[in-house]
Amino acid sequence: MFTRKTNGKNQRLRAMIASPELSFLMESHNALSAKIAEQAGFSGLWASGLTISAALGLSDRNEASWTQVLDVVEFMTDHVDVPILLDGDTGFGNYHNVIRLVKKLCQKHVSGVCIEDKIFPKMNSFLGERQRLADIDDFCSKIKAAKDTQFDDDFVIVARTEALISSLGMSEALNRAEHYRQAGADAILIHSKRDNADEILEFAAEWANRSPLVIVPTKYYSTPTDVFRQANISTVIWANHSLRSSIAAMRETTRYIFESQSISHIEQGIATLEDVFALTNEVNASLADRRYKVGLE
Repeated sequence: MFTRKTNGKNQRLRAMIASPELSFLMESHNALSAKIAEQAGFSGLWASGLTISAALGLSDRNEASWTQVLDVVEFMTDHVDVPILLDGDTGFGNYHNVIRLVKKLCQKHVSGVCIEDKIFPKMNSFLGERQRLADIDDFCSKIKAAKDTQFDDDFVIVARTEALISSLGMSEALNRAEHYRQAGADAILIHSKRDNADEILEFAAEWANRSPLVIVPTKYYSTPTDVFRQANISTVIWANHSLRSSIAAMRETTRYIFESQSISHIEQGIATLEDVFALTNEVNASLADRRYKVGLE
């Protein structure tokens, strides 16, 4: 309804998700992790609700407001040249909240949002037992509101169904996904908490490429990536690994320093200050000093 001139990052994200080639999005939870993922070679990023919340010291239960999440994501978009897909949880409320969210995401050059069919406030998929899901028609209203609000035809709306997570069965998962596709979702994210990919592969076979399919193999991590290619999966999200690896590294370093009361043996195993300066655009700040600074030194 409100489409405008297309954005290059948005075009790239849409092309990734629509491509017959398997693509990958890497989790990022702040500007620094976003830059590191970009430098590693990733063509797109997943701004994870779990890891952004965790980096703020909060539980993945919508304890962080959508404006707090967006503040973090804005720093990320400013710092990288690759597109970002936001983990938008449930949309932070009903369709009114989704309208506001999508408007702000478009303004801040975020390239897409994934919304899930849980009830607000949500709880992480791997916590608790069976979670109640939203009414299908209510969730479709959110998708339609998001599509009507986006400024750019290439902004991506991914609809995530938790039907398998909630043990509602394959038929319910497929039924929900089809309703979400018809409501305008550009892609479907199907999630599972099993330690094998069997139900994901069954879903993919039944789905039969009706629209791009996105997966998050956090629990079925041992499945070879070629299996996803053969199943015509569109996009794989590595959903929390930057944060988890940084937690492990910080624990090891801080424990060593505490126990040894020394830093003499860790320097070779950590980033240099020069690396930190490079990751934070110090070179551009120095160039600005030379160009604009006035007055006595």
